[in-house]
Amino acid sequence: MPAPPVPRHRLAVVTLASALAVAACSQDNPVANEGAEVPGGAVGPDAAVTEDLSVLQVQLEYPLDGVYEEGEDARLFLGIANTGKTDDDLLDVRGPDFADAEILVDGRPGVIRVPQDDNVYVGAEGAPSITLLDLERSLRSSQTIPVTLVFEDAGTVTLDAPVAAEGQNPEPPYDFPDPAEDPTGGS
Repeated sequence: MPAPPVPRHRLAVVTLASALAVAACSQDNPVANEGAEVPGGAVGPDAAVTEDLSVLQVQLEYPLDGVYEEGEDARLFLGIANTGKTDDDLLDVRGPDFADAEILVDGRPGVIRVPQDDNVYVGAEGAPSITLLDLERSLRSSQTIPVTLVFEDAGTVTLDAPVAAEGQNPEPPYDFPDPAEDPTGGS
C-alpha cells in the first residue's frame, strides 16, 4: 500500500526551512575573520578566578574616534564579585599588548579592595578605575587583547578583553547598577 501523499504546504515549509538553514551557514563568520567587527558589538567575558571570586563583563571603553591607535591608553571596565567570607585585593593588571596599567582608587594609585560577600564595579562613576597605558597595537570595536588580573589571595586570571561596541557613548559599557545605588551598601 503506498504512503499517503504529503500535503503541498508541508512540503513547501520543509523546503523553505532547508533553504534558510543552508543560507545561514553560508554567511561570513566575522569572528573567524581576524580584524572583522562583530555586528552588534562584543559583550565582555566573565571568568571565575576561584570558587568565590569572579570577574564579570570585562571590556575596554569604546574609543571616541572608533579606533585605539598604537601608543594610546584605554580604560578597562569590569565587575568583581566576591561571594566568599574573606576580602581580597586586585594588585595588578598585566598583558602583552600594553606597557603598564594604572589602578586608581579615590583618584590615587592603589589596590582595589574586593570586600567579602560584595561586588566592586571598576570604571563606574566614582568607583576605582583601571587604564591600560601605551597600547602596543591598534584596536577597534570587538577586537580583543589578553588581560591578566592579579589578586592577592585568589591568584591570577587571564581573559580576552574586547573593545566595547561601536555606537556606545564613552560611559561604562556594562549593565551593572551604579555603585551609589547598590542595595548591599558595598563599594
